Amino acid sequence: MKKISMLVLFWMTIITLTSAQSSDEKAVATAVEALRKAMIDPDKNTLENLTAEQLSYGHSSGAIEDKIAFVAAIVSGKSNFNSIELSEQTIKFAGNDAIVRHKFKAELEGTGGTVNNVFIGILQVWQKQKGKWKMIARQAVKL
Repeated sequence: MKKISMLVLFWMTIITLTSAQSSDEKAVATAVEALRKAMIDPDKNTLENLTAEQLSYGHSSGAIEDKIAFVAAIVSGKSNFNSIELSEQTIKFAGNDAIVRHKFKAELEGTGGTVNNVFIGILQVWQKQKGKWKMIARQAVKL
């Protein structure tokens, strides 16, 4: 009987851990999608709520922005995205951190109406802060 009880407890623990990670994975994926939408249709409150105060946002050009500069660039139209498509996304966890990788295909409208197409790889780190997932770091790389 003791073996059966231990086996049941073991499986209940595995199921609980799996569903918790699945729940967190869904929450992180939802946050990534909310960020994508807020970058296309700039929403300052959403951008601020999805990013940590400690944000380090790295571009494929090597430029690095903090939270204030990142939000300002999107809201002001300096980074004017017409579209953003994410593909091949993976989400892995390390404690209260989520490591997200995906391919990022975007159409940006530059000064004078010029259109630029971008295809880069992205690494994002999201951290659970006070029960909410916030992007704390992002680095883009040329493919």
